[in-house]
Amino acid sequence: MTLSRQPDATGTPRVGDRAPALELPDDRGELHRLADRRGSWTVVYFYPEDDTPGCTTEACGFRDLHEEIGVGGAEVWGISPDDAASHARFRTKFDLPFTLLSDPDHATADAWGAWREKNRYGRKYWGIARSTYLVGPDGTIAAAWPTVRADGHAEQVLEALRSAHAD
Repeated sequence: MTLSRQPDATGTPRVGDRAPALELPDDRGELHRLADRRGSWTVVYFYPEDDTPGCTTEACGFRDLHEEIGVGGAEVWGISPDDAASHARFRTKFDLPFTLLSDPDHATADAWGAWREKNRYGRKYWGIARSTYLVGPDGTIAAAWPTVRADGHAEQVLEALRSAHAD
């Protein structure tokens, strides 16, 4: 994988960079490839764990704006290390209309700079850093949020999508 520019300090791709490869299964076993989305917009968001407070807030935000994001021509893909069964329960419980992808070995999260060292109450560990990327029809990063607060984030993504369409 070659980025058009060096990633930022967190190892995440920046606006204008070619999006890293992405090929992961959803909760039904269907394989999703970012390369197959050429010509269309894709929201790729990384989150730590299904059915936790912050992750639920973020997912429900994307759920609530799903129709508007779709009008903007984009699909939403949520990615976490959780397995297909966990994703299926999460999707059903909160009526999530978008794709959830499993990255159990966190290889994709690592390639996107979302697998990072974290510090909680003085304990260091590795995990998913909540982050989002809007990938344009040409396969490059159109907008990037390497660090995300769950509440209100879907609105930021929708606004970026609208702005990209206005350009």
